[in-house]
Amino acid sequence: MMQMTAAEAWAYLAANPNAQLVDVRTKVEWHFVGITNLDALDRQPVLIEWVDMDGTPNADFTQQLGAAVSPDTSLLMLCRSGVRSLAAGNAALAAGYQTVINICDGFEGDLDADQQRGHLNGWRNAGLAWRQS
Repeated sequence: MMQMTAAEAWAYLAANPNAQLVDVRTKVEWHFVGITNLDALDRQPVLIEWVDMDGTPNADFTQQLGAAVSPDTSLLMLCRSGVRSLAAGNAALAAGYQTVINICDGFEGDLDADQQRGHLNGWRNAGLAWRQS
């Protein structure tokens, strides 16, 4: 599976109108941490939990993905730091999606020396558009 940083993913989305960002974080993360804002690209992220906030896997993930995005769509998978999105991306590949890209630095990025996210890399740190509910 290909890997891209959040900044590279934004450029890919801008250059590929058929590409779709799939955010696999939890509902709690979407609500309290924020979600990507793709309004400038005239689309919305697809929000499908890979696991719930207790860590229980979403047994319906590939079915929900198939209902939201056709198999010929290029997918860019996003989570907090690139770990869950990698697993979800592999599930998408196994389900027949041909182009699946993991956003390796995620929405919040890697932990820094103080064990905090959001300071080194990731969607928000790159200054990309996002919103909070």
